[in-house]
Amino acid sequence: MLKVMAANDEKEGVHMYEEMERRPIICIDMRSFYASCAAVDLGLDPMTACIAVIGNQERRGSVVLAASPVLKRDFGVRTGTRLFEIPDDPRIQKIEPKMGFFLKVSMEITKLLAQYVPSEAIHVYSVDESFVDLTGTEKLWGTPETLIARIQDDIIRQFSLPSAIGMGPNMLLAKLALDLDAKKTGFAHWTFEDVEAKLWPVTPLSKMWGIGSRLENTLNGMGIFSVGDLARAELTNLEDVFGIVGNQLYHHAWGIDLSELGAPLVEGQVSYGKGQILYRDYTTVEEISAVLLEMAEDVAMRARTAGKAGRTVTLAVGYSKHAFGGGFNRALTIEEATNDTLKLYRACQKLLNEFYIGRPVRRLSITLGKLEDETSMQLSLFEQRKWQTRRLGGAMDQLRQKYGSTAVLRAVSYTEAGTARERAKLIGGHKADGNPFTPEG
Repeated sequence: MLKVMAANDEKEGVHMYEEMERRPIICIDMRSFYASCAAVDLGLDPMTACIAVIGNQERRGSVVLAASPVLKRDFGVRTGTRLFEIPDDPRIQKIEPKMGFFLKVSMEITKLLAQYVPSEAIHVYSVDESFVDLTGTEKLWGTPETLIARIQDDIIRQFSLPSAIGMGPNMLLAKLALDLDAKKTGFAHWTFEDVEAKLWPVTPLSKMWGIGSRLENTLNGMGIFSVGDLARAELTNLEDVFGIVGNQLYHHAWGIDLSELGAPLVEGQVSYGKGQILYRDYTTVEEISAVLLEMAEDVAMRARTAGKAGRTVTLAVGYSKHAFGGGFNRALTIEEATNDTLKLYRACQKLLNEFYIGRPVRRLSITLGKLEDETSMQLSLFEQRKWQTRRLGGAMDQLRQKYGSTAVLRAVSYTEAGTARERAKLIGGHKADGNPFTPEG
């Protein structure tokens, strides 16, 4: 938990910054990375080409994974647009992703960054986004702004890819400067002194990094609609409702972030989840249950790998728009923390049986929350079955990590309803080019 005093007003809030460390942290984002890479691969200009990167063009319901800036502007095609919704226009090029190529470009960009700073000063946040600490680079490369311009020029020269960079005194403000400002201008530098003028007016709250729609709805119910409202809220009230997350929400609204480079911006993993949009409408409990078992396996494996177990299972079901949308989101607290696949699955089944009303389903999500260390699980020597189940789960995890996610599958994955085998052909949700287990020569 952040050890920073709550501010009762803006004037007192300024004093919160006096002892805050101010480092030149940048957050660099490759604009429309997949679409830009695809354009360059075709010998086109990423800023003028109309590129839609689509996971599987054989399925009319496949979604757009990335859209070039011009495609977004001129045709309204964005990430999530369905293949059949894309206008029939000869200027639009539909490209299947070459994830091997994208990942290679991403790694080469990271190597470029390492020419200017030590590797420990680089935190790869995602395939198209990284944090970099520029502390100590002034003697070699000049001011941070000078180095930033050089980095962006190098990326254009070597890769023909556009980038945007946000800079701040910590990871949070660098990320916010990127998301809320630099993605429109190419570069933005935010300081603590900019928080009131630039961050506080932000509304809706979901525009701020780290606040999703569910959290936004809860905050709205508390009368909090802007980041400024959040900054002026009573810290104790936020902590009562959200626990440690409430503490960090409050301080993030003031631009304060004490995490080290590479550490998560929200202290500690608060849950493990898995969600997916189904390839088609699922209309029976049996079909839905098959996918839930696959998803429970994935969530449980991630918890086991991290040495965590959870007490709260949340199931979210989204109905097809052909059935007028809607859905439900319900949670169940179980008696004992678990990371066992079947226990997680049974909890999901219980929620499904209680709240599902028979409509066609298109979206599913499972979350395991209220985490605690796995060592807290009551695995006494007299409960051999629990130990055997845990060891079996661990052995399956190791096989998947070594030989790939399809090395060990449950029988439901071989039914028509299963999605695990099809999704295993994707990398990060995108179609892989070639065998992902064959190293490049």
